[in-house]
Amino acid sequence: MNLKEAFILLFTHGIPILFFTYMATDVLLRNKKKTEHILLSLISLCYLLLFAEEYIRNQVSIDYSPILSALWLSSVGIAIPGLGFHFLVKFTRLETKLPRFVYPYVFYLPLIFIFMNLVTGAKWISAQQFVQMGMWKLPVYNAGYYQAMSVSIMINFSYLIPLLIAKSKSDTLEQRTIYNHLIFGVVVSVIGHIIFGYFNFEDSLPPYPYLYSGVIWCYFLRHTMKRHDFLNLYDKRYEKLFNMNPDAILLIDRMQTVKDANPRAIQLFRSFELEFAQFFNLLDPIIKERMQAKLEIDHYETDISHNNKRLFLLVNADYVWVDNEQHVLLILRDISVQKRHQEEVKFLAYHDPLTRLPNRRYFHEKLEEALQEAERHNQTLALLLIDLDKIKLLNDTRGHLAGDETLKYAAQIIKEAVEDCGVAARMGGDEFILFIANSPSYEEVERKIEHMQEKFSKYISKYGALPVGMSIGVSRYPTDGVEGQALINIADNAMYEMKRSRA
Repeated sequence: MNLKEAFILLFTHGIPILFFTYMATDVLLRNKKKTEHILLSLISLCYLLLFAEEYIRNQVSIDYSPILSALWLSSVGIAIPGLGFHFLVKFTRLETKLPRFVYPYVFYLPLIFIFMNLVTGAKWISAQQFVQMGMWKLPVYNAGYYQAMSVSIMINFSYLIPLLIAKSKSDTLEQRTIYNHLIFGVVVSVIGHIIFGYFNFEDSLPPYPYLYSGVIWCYFLRHTMKRHDFLNLYDKRYEKLFNMNPDAILLIDRMQTVKDANPRAIQLFRSFELEFAQFFNLLDPIIKERMQAKLEIDHYETDISHNNKRLFLLVNADYVWVDNEQHVLLILRDISVQKRHQEEVKFLAYHDPLTRLPNRRYFHEKLEEALQEAERHNQTLALLLIDLDKIKLLNDTRGHLAGDETLKYAAQIIKEAVEDCGVAARMGGDEFILFIANSPSYEEVERKIEHMQEKFSKYISKYGALPVGMSIGVSRYPTDGVEGQALINIADNAMYEMKRSRA
């Protein structure tokens, strides 16, 4: 072999060897644990071995061609279809339809043929006659060669079966596009196999030129992988965005199993003492239904309760294909703080910020409703107006903190007096008001007044002999009036009468 022929051989076989070496290594390094990566890497390795055999065979004596073709080329060639079918069935997720005693063992039945091939010397599979033409040692195109070639082409063409089945069952444009790419790759490689396998180009091309159809097929696999990234859990370019995102992100498969979670999601669930497996049991059924139906989830507000904690979430979702299987990318924004602020603002619109009792506006609305209810059911109602006497003196002598605490305690005992049969409110300053519905008796009202005054006096006693007390005026519906303001005015007059009598 002269220098020119050595360079030609390096170009025709060395470059494919480098291509398959790169592809096998790159695919495997992406994920060493996933079956699809391992299988695709093994397929690339097999094609590498085919080109390596031809590189060596064309440099040694033609006498070695039959044994190299029989023991090396044929054995590796037999292994490729099993690996190819296993890869396609796994990639298309059709393995879930196969019995467990069949998958994946059925794909490795060709190993039996490899054993038979080695035992028989491959006389019934590989070419046994070779002829030197120019720089190439070419196989003789006889009946045995064409039979083996026809079987090989039919096997390659049958790669379309799992792809077409999977395409017919796919329900997204993205997945159908992936299958279309691979189907096109199979068709192109089969056409190349037919042209370069059946027709004898003599010394115009290297021996077994149909091997280059393997380059075409693996190129389409590589191209599809790069374009759709179906062999990566998520694109490395977005890994930092995934990990640094301030929102919790969950990657969920069709069985509602969390396959991956970013650090914020782990932190959120840990602070909430919640396991990922428990999450779906607590999730809003509407969200689960929309996920099952693959419907849009956009800025959906929900909340979950667990261990006496309540978590408010703003939920967004998208549907992505990972490892050729549809997943839900669930984005959870913790809006608990904002929600509590909103609820506080809403609460303060109708409540007093210090005592947390309803304010004047809320009380008037509820009083009107109660009066209408009493009129419909021919019931009575009692209204009590309460003023804390000398509260300014407490502020001046003990400080405003003591005054605030006294107001809050007064609010507590007034609220307890109402229970569930009325509404208590702070009118402003040191004045409170309440009504008791459902026809309270005179004795019941007097008992509540005495109880409130007694508890308040006992509380005030801790500040010493201060003349701080509780003056209470009472009016009744319908005896003293039928309108709310009239009842308030009468109770106000009664309250000031008590205040003057205690001065």
